[in-house]
Amino acid sequence: MRVLLPTGTIAEKIVRKAAAGFDADVVVTGKVASFLTPEKLLSIARGGDYDAVITSGMCTASFAPAEEALGIPVYRGPRHAADLGMMLRLLGTMEFSRTVPADEFLTRMREDEAKNRLEEMEEEASCAFFVRGCRIGGTSRMKVLAEIMDAHRLPDIRATAERFLAAGADIIDLGFGFDAVPADVKRVFAALRDIPVPLAADTQDPALIRAALPAADIILSLQEENIPLVGAAIAAAGAAVVVVPGDASLAENIRAAEAAGISRIIADPLLQPAGSGLVSSLSSFGDVGHPLFFGAGNVTELIDADSVGVNALLAAMAHECHAAVLFTSEHSDKTQGSVREMRRAAEMMALMGDRPYPKDLGLSLFCIKEKRRRHEPAIPWEHSRDVPPLPEELVFDPRGNLRIGIEDGWIIVEHQGTAFRGRKWDEVFHAILADGRVSLMDHAAYLGKELYKAELALRFGRSFEQDGEF
Repeated sequence: MRVLLPTGTIAEKIVRKAAAGFDADVVVTGKVASFLTPEKLLSIARGGDYDAVITSGMCTASFAPAEEALGIPVYRGPRHAADLGMMLRLLGTMEFSRTVPADEFLTRMREDEAKNRLEEMEEEASCAFFVRGCRIGGTSRMKVLAEIMDAHRLPDIRATAERFLAAGADIIDLGFGFDAVPADVKRVFAALRDIPVPLAADTQDPALIRAALPAADIILSLQEENIPLVGAAIAAAGAAVVVVPGDASLAENIRAAEAAGISRIIADPLLQPAGSGLVSSLSSFGDVGHPLFFGAGNVTELIDADSVGVNALLAAMAHECHAAVLFTSEHSDKTQGSVREMRRAAEMMALMGDRPYPKDLGLSLFCIKEKRRRHEPAIPWEHSRDVPPLPEELVFDPRGNLRIGIEDGWIIVEHQGTAFRGRKWDEVFHAILADGRVSLMDHAAYLGKELYKAELALRFGRSFEQDGEF
C-alpha cells in the first residue's frame, strides 16, 4: 500500500523516521503540518498513484472533498508524529477514521474491544451463587460494592444510589448508623425498590436487619452476637450475607450462619488500614470455602493519598487473594470517584487472564501521568523575547466582570444577571464571546484560563475558586 504523508518542516525528521521501511512518500507542505488545506493536499496528491493519504491528527479541516476528488481514503493520523509508526503498521488491516485522530481512534477501539471482552467473559463465567442476577465468586469479575454511609440521613438517597450505579457499582450498600430506627430502613429500601442491582443492608443491629428483610438482597455483617437472633429470618428471606469475625473466629461464625440455614455466604476476614496491620491481615484471605469480601474502603479512606493509585493497587491485591467483592466508599471528599476507579480496576484485573501484569489491557487508570512521554521536535525560532511581568494597574473590561463557578457538573458563568451553563470550557467561552460579553483581549485570555481551570475541577472532582490556584 503506497501512502502519502504530508507533513511540516517541524515534524519532518520524525515522520521520515516513522515511515522508514514502508511504501510511503513524505512531502513537506509547509512549516506546520496541521495547517494543511484540502486544496494543498489535492495539488500534491494528484498523479502520485497513492492508495491512501494520512494527514496530521492536529488538522481541523475537512478533507472529504479532497478524498472524493482523489478517489482514495484520506485518514486522520495521530496527533503526535511520534505515534505514526503505530498507525502505519496497522494500515491495511483495519479502517481508520477520517475525523478522529488515529491515536484517539485506536484508544477508543481498544477500549471498546476490552469492554466487549469483559461482557463475554462475565456471561461465560462460573460463580458460587447469584444475587439478583449478579454473579458472585467463581471465575466472575470482582464485584464493586459501593457504600452509602448513613443512608437514612440523606435527603435524596435515590440520587446518590443512581450516581454510584452510573459510576459502575455492582451492589449498592446502604449503611445505617446507631441513630437509625426500623422505619428509616423501610423508607430507604422503599425509595430504591426498582434500582436494578442488588441492595445490601449494612448494620449489625438485629432490629434493623429484620426491618430490611425481605427487601435487602445482602446483609452486612453477621457475627456471633446477631446470628442467633436473626439467622433464621435471613435464611427464610433468602438473603445472602457477609460474615465477619468478632469474639468468635470467622470460621466459627460461618459455621453458625450455615447452621441457621443461610446458604449464600460471603466471608470478610477484615482488611486492616495501612499502618495498622494491612500486610498481616492479608494472610487471613485464604480459601474458606466461600467467596471473599475485600474491604478496600477501609484502607482508601484512612490514607492521605490520591485514591486512584491506592484503589488500583488494592484491587490488584484483592485479585491475588481471589476476592469476589470489593468494598469501597466515597464518604470523604478525598475519596470522591472511588466507585468509578474501583470498577475500572476490577475490570483491569479481569482482563489480565494469563498475563503476568495488569498493563496493555485496553483499559487503564491513568489520570494525571501518562504511560509514555512523546518527544516532539523543538519549535524553531530566530529571535526570542523574555516577557515582562504583568502591569500592576488592572484595566477592567467596560462590559463588566464575570463570576465563574461550578455546580452539579456544570460550569457556571454569571454576567449582569445572566448565567451561561456548559460542560466544556471552550463551549462556554464561545457562547460568551458570541454574546458580546467581552471586549478586551487580556480579559478574554483571563476568561479562557479560568474556564479551563473550572473544567479541570469538574473532571478531577476538585473544588474551584476563581483566581485561585488549581
